[in-house]
Amino acid sequence: MSDIWKDLNELQPIVLKMITNGLAKGRVAHAYLLEGDPGTGKKQTALYFAKSLLCEEEGIMPCNECSNCRRIDSGNHPDVHIVEPDGLSIKKQQIVFLQQEFSKTAVEANRKIYIINHADKMTASAANSLLKFLEEPAADTVALLLTEQAQRMLPTIISRCQLLSFKPLPPDLLKNKLIEKEVSLPMAALVSRLTNNFDEAFRLGTEEWFAQSRKIVLKLYEVLLKNPLEAMVKLQEDFNGHFKDKQQVSLALDLLLLLFKDLLSIQTGNGNEQGLAYPDQLALLKNTALHSSIVNTTEQITAILEAKRKLDANMNPQLLMEQLVLKLQGGASFV
Repeated sequence: MSDIWKDLNELQPIVLKMITNGLAKGRVAHAYLLEGDPGTGKKQTALYFAKSLLCEEEGIMPCNECSNCRRIDSGNHPDVHIVEPDGLSIKKQQIVFLQQEFSKTAVEANRKIYIINHADKMTASAANSLLKFLEEPAADTVALLLTEQAQRMLPTIISRCQLLSFKPLPPDLLKNKLIEKEVSLPMAALVSRLTNNFDEAFRLGTEEWFAQSRKIVLKLYEVLLKNPLEAMVKLQEDFNGHFKDKQQVSLALDLLLLLFKDLLSIQTGNGNEQGLAYPDQLALLKNTALHSSIVNTTEQITAILEAKRKLDANMNPQLLMEQLVLKLQGGASFV
């Protein structure tokens, strides 16, 4: 079993079953819409599907070794065309060129396949051109449209496609995948709670700036617990110098929010090391839970969520953090 097959079977079993059933029964649709969050494997699946259709070996699963499979992997198969946004959008000229290419007979295979990545970014004229293409499909043509925002596409395009819905990756599954790639457990546990995009999670989990971010947020949390009066000093010394723009402050708030959510999980009896964003802080969290109440923790979580709302409304980040620290003080303390 290839690694790609194994990954798809583990991460998107329903999608893989729909594809393999269609291949086994010889009922391949003329158009598919692959819809789901970033990092859920849409493009990998589209390329896998293309290889399954054009592989020189018999069977449903592509061999990944024949000339067709290798050329699809390298992006130079003459009968597989991939369209990406030109700048911020996919333009009409790109679709017209695609139509011209597909008016020709397949060069080598009995099928021609086109993959449109970020299909929701087609301009109105591009979408209308594609619609005409889909309304009169050639028997040997397969379209694979990829999108993260299907609601932005023409309903008439969607209605002509078979929908393949990609589910978000479960945090525990993503965490284990990251650990397999030698990301440390503390980092894998944290980033798998921040995103379900494997590529983004791997980048964060191996990034020095993010590792330092985690340390700074943990230190702020500890200071809030042990000596709230020093929290404002710690904010000025470490936090403001590291988290410099709105996006970075938003990430810091997410890291802080996950800490208090871990605390609440332990207070309510639902917390265990496997399910925590900060499993290496279990002892600290359990100790904190002894000296804080569920009511206080809930109020602190609400304060962080309100801070995120104010940040989105363009409140000054430094002033926002100062106000938040004052609200968080006194919710829990060691005695």
